[in-house]
Amino acid sequence: MKRLFSLFLLAALPLTAPSQALSDNLPPPPTLAAKAYLLRDFGSDLIIAQQNAHERIEPASLTKLMTGYLSFKAIKNGHLTLTQTLPVSTRAWKAEGSRMFIAPDKPATVDELLHGMIVQSGNDACITLAEGIAVTEEAFADLMNKEAARLGMKETHFMNATGLPDPNHYTTVYDLSLLAAALIRDFPDQYKRLYGLKEYRYNNITQPNRNRLLWVDPTVDGMKTGHTEAAGYCLVASAKHGDMRLISVVVGTPSETARSTESQKLLNYGFQFHDSRLVYKQGQTVSKLRVWKGHNEMLAATVDSDLMLTFPKGQYDRIKASVTSMQPLIAPIAKGQAVGTIQFSLDGKVLQQRNLVASEEVAVAGIFGRLWDGLKLKFR
Repeated sequence: MKRLFSLFLLAALPLTAPSQALSDNLPPPPTLAAKAYLLRDFGSDLIIAQQNAHERIEPASLTKLMTGYLSFKAIKNGHLTLTQTLPVSTRAWKAEGSRMFIAPDKPATVDELLHGMIVQSGNDACITLAEGIAVTEEAFADLMNKEAARLGMKETHFMNATGLPDPNHYTTVYDLSLLAAALIRDFPDQYKRLYGLKEYRYNNITQPNRNRLLWVDPTVDGMKTGHTEAAGYCLVASAKHGDMRLISVVVGTPSETARSTESQKLLNYGFQFHDSRLVYKQGQTVSKLRVWKGHNEMLAATVDSDLMLTFPKGQYDRIKASVTSMQPLIAPIAKGQAVGTIQFSLDGKVLQQRNLVASEEVAVAGIFGRLWDGLKLKFR
């Protein structure tokens, strides 16, 4: 890969994703029978295709991705355990819509409730988990909104743990893709354990997972379906082919069959025409940058996490990379401090931009070193 290094004052560059193909050499994304859709590469965070990505939608049971996220967080923090039993309130028992059929006289374990929420899409399980974490569903909705804000879901507002319709309960396919990626990234073991299950039996009732792609596409290993009359049939799906994982969000399709076929079209487009590669490992030196008034004159700049790059198949050698340094870099500099960016582009389109950080601390030089560098900067 050709690397172009430019050193000048760092400027903010937009990280918006193209709605057309990443390259003029690629066919455009498929036309889907859906109100909105988005395809995100998990490793690089690149948006490969999108339509109406920021249009407000009703999330229906896709809401349960956030209920699951907060449940996993409560387990990780020790506030819940998988074997812990939670009481079933009358409100949960009488929940409308899909249910796992828990009963007030039979407390369910957290693990059973997770299965009931994820596989059976049980609204009763969601409310019981919400009450177990925050006492009331209303208080749990407040936690959902705080978590959404932390994850960068700027176009989302939750009113309940289930996705039952409410005028103030809304999101976008863009925000849902952020949530899905965060769930897989932050709780990979729970995702692997639960979201690919094809059925679950509770209270002598076996219910299938409504995600039909689990049966027809071996690369698909999970996520969540949703449906209300207003939302249409919706599906968040994730699929992995080799080292490449894609997340598709398709909403507002006319039928159960359509949400599966349209999601598969989108995933197939991603895998057929795109590839993903690890370019830099966390901590690997990307560039050496000049430091002024420091104990060291040069600083190794790196990335703070693995840098994955997604690109059109066969086009890797045509990608250009440029490093931009925050100049002048003046000591002291802390380890992990942002010192520049690296940007990858193809045919004039930005594929990805990442911050570069200092790999080590740079202390201030002695008085003579500072004076000498000060003079050099003055006449630079």
